[in-house]
Amino acid sequence: MTTGTITPRARMGISTGAACLFLTLLSWSTVPLFLRHLSDHVDFWTNNGWRYGASALFWLPAIAWALWRRRLPATIWRDALIPTIANIWGQAAFTAAFHEMNPGLVTFGLRTQLIWVAVGAYLLVPSERPIITSRRYLVGASILVLGLFPILLGGDAALGGLNIKGTTLAILSALGYGMYGLSVRRWMGKYHPVIAFAVICQLTAAGLIALMLIYGRDHGFYVPQLPADILGELAISAFIGIAIGHIFYYISIARIGVVITSGVLQLQPFIVSACSFFVFGETFRWWQWMAGAVAIGGAFLMLTSRGSGAKQISMASSEGSD
Repeated sequence: MTTGTITPRARMGISTGAACLFLTLLSWSTVPLFLRHLSDHVDFWTNNGWRYGASALFWLPAIAWALWRRRLPATIWRDALIPTIANIWGQAAFTAAFHEMNPGLVTFGLRTQLIWVAVGAYLLVPSERPIITSRRYLVGASILVLGLFPILLGGDAALGGLNIKGTTLAILSALGYGMYGLSVRRWMGKYHPVIAFAVICQLTAAGLIALMLIYGRDHGFYVPQLPADILGELAISAFIGIAIGHIFYYISIARIGVVITSGVLQLQPFIVSACSFFVFGETFRWWQWMAGAVAIGGAFLMLTSRGSGAKQISMASSEGSD
């Protein structure tokens, strides 16, 4: 066999990875549309409680299998606590943001997650500082900020411009998800990723259900009385965004790599914004579209900075938003 020849097995692995990457992008691009529509019928505390509760049931067999095979270390529950708190924070702010503004702006606001991840990695992971302080990474970060600034401050033309509360929630969500990704790398990296996410999903569901019972409208008990189509959308968004979206994500990383996966997922804001135009009438000014392209270019520079440290940063900044 000549050097560089791709075997049929390797080619099948790449094809599988590409298919899973497409499904990840598709699922994580449709969830913001579902959340925006559901915001007219379900408060965000209740939305999170029911969606994550259903997803926890989906992942429960993985926990049972690990227990049966004696492959669930007792320490995993303790190590999952900080990632869980960060995930609850990010998820609560993420869903709440759709009650204030349209999906396109929310997903563009989530790109600030890359900045929070870089700051956190610089403070917490000294070995990654050479990557974060490299010229390519700093230039990419600067371009990302310069691109996002006019998008977020320009606001949604269909809603009359700047929405301070919605923009703040989107940025807070990005901060929470950034902390989540870093804490997963720090405390859960020694565990199998499927089992690690299954455990975090159980704990996150418990936290979000508790918050729903405290703050949700009628403590969330009104959901079974909702129209069938709304219940269906609630179930579908939970299934594709949380339950199986992460499966596709992890498979794509394993088959084609974290940098390519993270890079392609940066297309999400454009897909969401285009769909939101037809569904919700969300409109951006021409210069906001240009600024968005600039911002994604900056994100690409950050994600493709050389070294394993940058790969860890890109992986930490791609999770969440479900």
